[in-house]
Amino acid sequence: MASRIRFKFLPIAAILDRYVAAGFIRIFFISLAVVTVLYVTVDFFDRIGTLLDSGASISSILRYFFYKSPLLISRAIGFATLFSTLFCLGTLARTHEITAIRAGGITVQRIALPLLILSIVVCAFTFVWNESLVPIFTHNAQTIYKTEIKNKQQQSLLGTHDIWIRGDNSFINIENFDARANTLENVTVFLLNRDFSLRGLMEIPKARWTKEGWKTDAATEWSVSADGTITPQESKKNPPISETPEDLALLARDVEEFTFFDLQKQIADMKSKGIDATYYEVDLQTKLAFPFISPLMVLLAIPFALKRQMSGSVSLSFGIAMVIGFGYWVLAAFCVSLGHSGAIPPWLSAWVPNGIFALIGLFFFTAEE
Repeated sequence: MASRIRFKFLPIAAILDRYVAAGFIRIFFISLAVVTVLYVTVDFFDRIGTLLDSGASISSILRYFFYKSPLLISRAIGFATLFSTLFCLGTLARTHEITAIRAGGITVQRIALPLLILSIVVCAFTFVWNESLVPIFTHNAQTIYKTEIKNKQQQSLLGTHDIWIRGDNSFINIENFDARANTLENVTVFLLNRDFSLRGLMEIPKARWTKEGWKTDAATEWSVSADGTITPQESKKNPPISETPEDLALLARDVEEFTFFDLQKQIADMKSKGIDATYYEVDLQTKLAFPFISPLMVLLAIPFALKRQMSGSVSLSFGIAMVIGFGYWVLAAFCVSLGHSGAIPPWLSAWVPNGIFALIGLFFFTAEE
């Protein structure tokens, strides 16, 4: 009885907040699960040729998708937020509850406030999720895919990536880096003059990491004379590589395996050696911008959800969410590509899609009567 009395005297706005938030949360988790399953299904059929040809075990395939699921969940969060807002408010509009609430003097903006607050919570959760689970699980998924499904040897797991680094008056190419044994294979060192003309090169079949740095037992050094004559000679010089195995492991990882702080370290190291870090700077800014997709999707969904002729239908809500979501991803992918190519600054490539969609959402949100 006491609980009923307390509920009775709650402000109308507080009751409304609970009602709207509860509907949103319920639909959010259902849609997040559905969209994640769809992502897994699409990824499965995209890789089905490799899965069948490799003869991988069911256990390996299931473990691969298990470890990849945090990344897919992260990508599904924006769509789930968008669909949940459309369906939640759309249902209120279809059943005329919105009309009754607004007749009581409560504005659309006030009705949508709990959704905006929840979307900010989802935004913070997405950032933490992407920094904690996604890098570790994605690394495990990549390891399983390359070693158990594509049947590559563990020793050559990172060898598929040619690693380029800049040393003192030199550029160094590492064909293969074995992270477990801490060895390098087929290292080529391009020795440069101050004017960046080639003065020689070293070919090192194999090098190993020791407490004193990288060591090799044999190498071939090619000297280039002023008249262009090339003279080879045997050498036991060690590779002029200051990077540790941990540094090289960062260079060989996919961007999804990096945390925000890993990217910061990578960018600082590259800049200190005079190497262009634009690609990683774009990825760093994208990591910051991506979680804000949830508040953006709420802003964009509200005007559509409150149109009576467009509200309440699951299929229509899903269709609108698909159009808005697809438009955002196309613009985001286009801007990131421009950023990676250096056509626009890194921060602009990551934040332009958010800025454009935020302005559109705010315009319709504030204009809604």
